[in-house]
Amino acid sequence: MNAATTAPAKPFKLLVLGGTEFVGRAVTEQALARGWDVTVFHRGTHAPPPGVRALHGDRLGDLTALDAAVRDGATWDAVLDTWSGPPAAVRDAAELLARHARRYVYVSSASVYAHPSPAGRGEDGALVEPGDEGYAHMKRGGEDAAVEAFGADRTVLVRAGLILGPGENIGRLPWWLNRVARGGPVLAPGPRDLPIQFVDARDLAAWMLDAARDELSGPYNLVSPEGHATMGELLESCVRATGSATAELCWKEPELLLSYGVEPWLDLPVWVPPGEDHDAIHRTDVSKALATGLRCRPVAETVADTWRWLSALGGTAPQRSDRPVVGLDPEVEAKVLAAVLC
Repeated sequence: MNAATTAPAKPFKLLVLGGTEFVGRAVTEQALARGWDVTVFHRGTHAPPPGVRALHGDRLGDLTALDAAVRDGATWDAVLDTWSGPPAAVRDAAELLARHARRYVYVSSASVYAHPSPAGRGEDGALVEPGDEGYAHMKRGGEDAAVEAFGADRTVLVRAGLILGPGENIGRLPWWLNRVARGGPVLAPGPRDLPIQFVDARDLAAWMLDAARDELSGPYNLVSPEGHATMGELLESCVRATGSATAELCWKEPELLLSYGVEPWLDLPVWVPPGEDHDAIHRTDVSKALATGLRCRPVAETVADTWRWLSALGGTAPQRSDRPVVGLDPEVEAKVLAAVLC
């Protein structure tokens, strides 16, 4: 048989449980760009990208459309699940799909590692107990549910760290961008050269699609390598991206900020002062993911692209209802800035 008569390869078939917001949408868009056959199962609250097959239902009790699809003979090369709630939803979907899909990619979290989590922690670090309450325990339970249904050799556990980029519905980078865009003195949490680790949702999506295609299995830490960025580089990129002519970054040491009751991570997103918590979040070993193709774009690109996306929305980013609103109260910031020299 010559090349002219060879049947074309069938497109990779992907089922995304979710697929309409942030990470799930980045996955769906990139899979479509690769020419893959993409199905999304979602509640219908947000429209999926054009070109997908949409199945509507609810992870917490209505899998009717998904069940009907498999009864009609639907199969997939891989399932990608972004669920962050009670692990029973992962269990029910995975059990339903175990005989109709080759691989299950579960977006877990670095939060599944037990505290304290040392710097340089690899995938063999101690884990929290699975449970039905608390983000870390639910993600851990989701891991167990996926592995139990598909088997360890057919499951990829993606222990993602801090995720930023266009489409973010948590509010971390959007808050910094909007704050810098307002201009004036900006309370900047030091030290300026404090290392941070994050992964752009698009880079995370690309790695997960490759992992599904290449039939990887097991747990992987997914975040940028150590040395990828600093708080200084992140906030200076915000200044450049917004073009703010009056924004002035006022770097203050952690001890001063803490003395005013400023909460790391929540009040000043991304920032965690040096210590155990910083080591757990921003000093993770990602050598395993790097060896399997993880590539992370520069922080300036993530920031600039997020600003363009945010600007197109009029400056108001979507906000997940199950996550707290982040960002420092302007009155608190003004109080700190008035008490210290910039």
